[in-house]
Amino acid sequence: MSKRLVIMGAAGRDFHVFNCCYRGNTEATVVAFTATQIPHIDDRRYPPELAGEGYPEGVPIVPESELSSLIKDENVDEVVFAYSDVRNDYVDERRKLVESCGAKFSTFDVETTMLPSNKPVIAVTATRTGCGKSQTSRRITKMLIAMGKRTVAIRHPMPYGDLVRQAVQRFATIDDLLTHDCTIEEREEYEPHIRNGVVVYAGVDYAAILEQAEKEADVIVWDGGNNDPPFYKPDLWITVTDPHRAGHELDYFPGNVNFERADLILINKVDSADEAGIAALESNAARLNPNAEVVRAASPLDIPDPGEIRGKRVLVIEDGPTTTHGGMAYGAGTLAARRNDAAELVDPRPWAVGELADTFAKYPSVGPLLPAMGYGEQQVRDLEATVNAVDCDLVLIATPIDLTRLIDIDRPHMRIGYRLEEEGEVLSKAVTRAAA
Repeated sequence: MSKRLVIMGAAGRDFHVFNCCYRGNTEATVVAFTATQIPHIDDRRYPPELAGEGYPEGVPIVPESELSSLIKDENVDEVVFAYSDVRNDYVDERRKLVESCGAKFSTFDVETTMLPSNKPVIAVTATRTGCGKSQTSRRITKMLIAMGKRTVAIRHPMPYGDLVRQAVQRFATIDDLLTHDCTIEEREEYEPHIRNGVVVYAGVDYAAILEQAEKEADVIVWDGGNNDPPFYKPDLWITVTDPHRAGHELDYFPGNVNFERADLILINKVDSADEAGIAALESNAARLNPNAEVVRAASPLDIPDPGEIRGKRVLVIEDGPTTTHGGMAYGAGTLAARRNDAAELVDPRPWAVGELADTFAKYPSVGPLLPAMGYGEQQVRDLEATVNAVDCDLVLIATPIDLTRLIDIDRPHMRIGYRLEEEGEVLSKAVTRAAA
């Protein structure tokens, strides 16, 4: 009899683990996925078109809250934990729960799920959500383009819609974002690359995605999500760290894997962090990954008109994942407001409606800022309603995209940008070696 498994996930790594390890595996049957972290991703199926032979009805996806009954009702032998950006003790709690129900517990196999490529791969990962992977990926793609390399970015999955249609997605123009009905979170990752002339691939089936991307790339940049390890075996593995959250590189799964296995550890945000946090990261890198090169980098802000902030009551819109499950209490917008003498950071919670109110209830530590949540059309509309209800003088938008393309803001607003400026030539030399 085949082993019966459940894969715990959040609509990303879990599907990749299934595709790499269990699709077509006659010795194992995945009876279900569980889902958490992201709204609206449960109560559906991993479709038979992607699941393959042995799954004529696909694989059900159920809320993680049903895990205990699922193990018992389906006689589950093993549960595989396959999502990211959680504390080590969170994983241990799930382990104890699973084992108390009589099943074996394991975490996903990093090696087995890193697919080889026939093109050089530069992987950008992190120790937590919000460390600065995206700006690092954009900096690297600009280096590669300047070297004359055809560069393709492959982005960590965000398959929140029709999984069959999303199996392999290619984004080369802004119109492609509309064709694929992208969420705010997807747009934040894809749009900056597109503006820089870089084709982006994403989706569900990362073996098929790699096969397509290799046809038009000299070098592939893996643009990771959360603090997940890469899906492809890298020639250069970069891990971005955040000195504002020093110690998280030890305490969060699987960012600790990225920290210990990286070829290059990039300590970002040194322009806004204290030296103690930076020194702690350098000390932990020397102890746990002594062969890694360590690079410091700044994350300077681009503020169109700093004088317009002074004295204003400001609503700050920050990146959603970073300030929710990423646990950051502030981002670039908050820093811009504070550094330029805003009179007040207006707390949006009294005006939050619908799914935005639900977000604040789920993440009570968020505030005074508004996470740019947009996992579906209703959330986007609730975001728009909340922004326009808040009593403020100015809205600072610190998301990677032009949010006004998706929502109407009926009061003065300003976009805040940020970029990566690394110290020295260590990063550029490492990229050059990997791309050769």
